[in-house]
Amino acid sequence: MSSLRVVFAGTPEFAASSLAALLESQHQVVAVYTQPDRPSGRGRKLTPSPVKRLALEHALPVYQPESLKAADAQATLASLNADVMVVVAYGLLLPQAVLDIPRLGCLNVHASLLPRWRGAAPIQRAIEAGDSVSGVTIMQMDAGLDTGDMLHEVRTPITPQTTGGDLHDRLALQGATALVSVLDELETGRIKATPQPEEGVTYAAKLTKAEAELDFSQPAEQLVRTIHAFNPWPVAWCALGDDRLRLLKASVELGEQQPTPPGTLLAHGEDHLRIACGQDGHEVLCVSRAQLPGGKAMPVRELLNARQTRLTHGTRLGPSTQEGAPS
Repeated sequence: MSSLRVVFAGTPEFAASSLAALLESQHQVVAVYTQPDRPSGRGRKLTPSPVKRLALEHALPVYQPESLKAADAQATLASLNADVMVVVAYGLLLPQAVLDIPRLGCLNVHASLLPRWRGAAPIQRAIEAGDSVSGVTIMQMDAGLDTGDMLHEVRTPITPQTTGGDLHDRLALQGATALVSVLDELETGRIKATPQPEEGVTYAAKLTKAEAELDFSQPAEQLVRTIHAFNPWPVAWCALGDDRLRLLKASVELGEQQPTPPGTLLAHGEDHLRIACGQDGHEVLCVSRAQLPGGKAMPVRELLNARQTRLTHGTRLGPSTQEGAPS
């Protein structure tokens, strides 16, 4: 079992988990690549990525090119003399010239069971689609979008209560552990690369704030999936008068409701909002955690005690085009 010289490329918290695991392994991280600092927060101050912060804490060289297509950027990478490049949610496509630089190529930690959910938002799209299982795939990268041969996968269940944040954190840790295991065995010949199946390919489009507005004419089960998938970002919401009510945890109430306009608040439970939904409002969405403008996310029991007058039986929620909520 040999120690490898590793160049790490990643940007968000999900990637930082893999970098942290590498720093505790026998392998040597010789440099870190991450996205350029971006404006963040109300002051729009340039903010380093989670991966950059971790790299600087360990005094690692950090490179932040806008692209890896330029010859000088590729020459810099080649000068690091890495055995392998590990890429985790980096945010840049790697040209073939870059993939060919490390002696053992480039490995990617991808948060889905490929070929399902190639692309930018596999964690959220799996929950939104109602998948019962997710996982992490370690693959040998090629020039396509998450199309490389698979080296290892780890599976984990998705339950009706799983949120995007829950699954993100679980897969970040599982992916980090799997990555180190693959690197430990990479040169032994015991790991075999397997081409991805041609059937079952789906694409996980990037999340947008626009799609987070709920349509209560959808079935309650789909609304629950969307609410959980978009927690903690971009957070599902609906109009409440001129404000936005953000919904973070929900469930389906069994049994058929009398026809009611979708989006109508029904008599609430002790600890949840009941919202008519589905075709003709025959179904009921039960919301147990929500957030009003200017407030914190909280259990609905507390929210009702604080702002009960705004969440009364018969109140209509959304859509913004009818209720005048901000776009």
